[in-house]
Amino acid sequence: MEKLLSPSLLSANFGNLGADIALINSSEADWLHIDIMDGVFVPNISFGFPVLKYVSQLSTKPLDVHLMIVEPDKFIPEVKALGAKIMNVHYEACTHLHRTIQRIHDAEMLAGVTLNPHTPIELLKDIICDVDLVLLMSVNPGFGGQKFITNTYDKILRLRKLIEASGSKALIQVDGGVNLENAAQLYETGADCLVAGNAIFNSDNMIETIHAFKETTI
Repeated sequence: MEKLLSPSLLSANFGNLGADIALINSSEADWLHIDIMDGVFVPNISFGFPVLKYVSQLSTKPLDVHLMIVEPDKFIPEVKALGAKIMNVHYEACTHLHRTIQRIHDAEMLAGVTLNPHTPIELLKDIICDVDLVLLMSVNPGFGGQKFITNTYDKILRLRKLIEASGSKALIQVDGGVNLENAAQLYETGADCLVAGNAIFNSDNMIETIHAFKETTI
């Protein structure tokens, strides 16, 4: 199984953003994870689309866009305009999730669905074959640097069973408190892609840290 890694731009140095993106471009990272927060669905505000337009011009990595916002359907055109590979919406924020997934696919992006730590895997049963990726939050969304919630391992196992039983091709992504101490177990448990922020951007050598993530084994 390929170990995918998506560094989270939320932990980058905003005063030196171009340089940080250049380092990610030259690394073994697979995608660039972008958290969009509205201060409503989560208690924080992050990037606006004017800033992300600049990011999209600088990044050579596919953009992995995670919308932590209410009414994400409204912003499908804006995410598409960034050239995003993936648009990821929260299960908890979508009243008509199947329609949202269809609209993301119609915009020629991969469709992801995120579950908060308290949201059961089983709620995805009727949508799992329509999505390309499921993101399991391993912290409560809104802020970086939180402690990893260990129940995530069990959720990964249950999600993997659901994917295999349904014949879905969805990838499993994990975001929150991910570091080099738990990365190997997360991959081994069944995660396909890890999102890491502080562990990468606050490290002494981002290139070497990303390489370590990609090479980690139990």
